[in-house]
Amino acid sequence: MGNNIVPTITDVLFAKNFLKNRVRWTPAEVSPYLSDIAGGEVIIKWENMQLCGSFKIRGALNKMFSLSPEERKRGVITSSSGNHAQGVATAAKMMGVRAVICVPGNCPETKKEAIKRRGGEWVDLRVIGKLYDEAEAEAKRISSEEGLVYVSGYEDRHVISGQGTAGMEFLEDCPDLDILLVPISGGGLITGISLAAKALRPGIEIWGVHAEANPSWTRAWEVGRVEPVEEEDTLADALSGAASQILYEHLRGVLAGVIQVSEEELEKAIALVHRKHHQVIEGAGATGVAALMSGKIKPEGKKVGVFVSGGNIDEKTLVKILNKHSA
Repeated sequence: MGNNIVPTITDVLFAKNFLKNRVRWTPAEVSPYLSDIAGGEVIIKWENMQLCGSFKIRGALNKMFSLSPEERKRGVITSSSGNHAQGVATAAKMMGVRAVICVPGNCPETKKEAIKRRGGEWVDLRVIGKLYDEAEAEAKRISSEEGLVYVSGYEDRHVISGQGTAGMEFLEDCPDLDILLVPISGGGLITGISLAAKALRPGIEIWGVHAEANPSWTRAWEVGRVEPVEEEDTLADALSGAASQILYEHLRGVLAGVIQVSEEELEKAIALVHRKHHQVIEGAGATGVAALMSGKIKPEGKKVGVFVSGGNIDEKTLVKILNKHSA
């Protein structure tokens, strides 16, 4: 495996070319409210407005269409906390490829329904265990047992290249960003985004943001390697699962650092974005906003790009948060 997982900027350009007219170029918009709070200009990239409601469609489509005819015939299997699975399901239907999709028990109903709807008869959805790592282990086991092609949501060159296209768009729309706040989980998204962002603006400072409930990245940052951690339920269900050791080794020299946010901070971020921008975002998508609102990053006078990664939040959860944090 090694580091041939980490793509080059050329791979990202190929992905951008392929994904043109297949995914949305999502808008980047100044947030006056967050700019006031942060004391610098804050620009949000609304990837919650992406097809399937999250950036994951980029990497999933790019990967699925890279499969050889022989691999397509065998079919694919993937594990996902919900958003990557929707991308794989969409591509499976487009290409007529069988896809087995393993999701953990904490995958929201709204995401399960969307996976089935997008993939139709091409998708076999299986709910495994409670947390992401259980679903991933089972998917890898089935893959070797049944000869299905395993499609990783993060440790994959084509997937990372696809995610990188979002970073390229952001920097093309806002070439003078000083800081980027990006959700971090396995590490695929932030690897792709940082690759594109640093190619276009070498001095840019990039921070990974995650929920306190899954301290995998903060722990790795402290001890110098990925170690097992206790994970708890979180609003940022899309960020469940351990950090990738391979991507950690790469990102260690790329990122400015990692920031963790609490459940309360995520709730406040979701509520503020709904109230002020009339946008629905999920827990993972709210991490960067939460980091700014809580003052965990203080960008005085600088231009900050916040990557809102998705909007697939359960309706009941959203209503509860809005009622709790009404203005």
